[in-house]
Amino acid sequence: MARPIAKDHREKRSAILKQAAVYFAEHGYDRASVNGVAGACGISKSLIYHYYDSKEQLLFDILHSHLTTLYDGLRALPPAADPEAQLRQLVRKLLQMYRGADAEHRLQLQSTTALPKAQRHILADIQRSIVKEFSEAIHAAAPQYLGQAPDHLRPLTMSLFGMVNWFYLWHQPGRGLNREAYADLATEILLGGLARLQDQAHSP
Repeated sequence: MARPIAKDHREKRSAILKQAAVYFAEHGYDRASVNGVAGACGISKSLIYHYYDSKEQLLFDILHSHLTTLYDGLRALPPAADPEAQLRQLVRKLLQMYRGADAEHRLQLQSTTALPKAQRHILADIQRSIVKEFSEAIHAAAPQYLGQAPDHLRPLTMSLFGMVNWFYLWHQPGRGLNREAYADLATEILLGGLARLQDQAHSP
């Protein structure tokens, strides 16, 4: 008979994921060990293996949980009044969800390649879905221009992610712009550049 799932299974698993993410990010996933994860979590190695078969499975669960949380949060946003407001709330929401997830974000950017191809594909599908939310909002802000220059949509979208995804490296809490203000700044930079591109396209 299978062992019943403990009532606090989800809470324990979430705590392991959070502490393991911090440990992997600080020590480097390649150099990290299950023993180290257990020590960082304050639990036994055998308890780690009770939840996860391998270090790779633990990394995958960290990243899958992180990306799924981001995607679900973006999808839960109500429609905004106009395309520019929609883009602004998407950027704000993303930076809000990045709060407290620096370790997971760093692993997403640096350690995904350590996983087997099948798991990388699963994560890549979620990432593409997240990117699609933003690319659709950008397209809606300038449908005529981007309809005529569709090859500009991906560079514009990824440029926005470039501004947002490295926020954790230089931002110092309590100093300078807060997350919401920076989200609005990044959105205005994107929209301002897009408006200039449209003006250039219409000029003789």
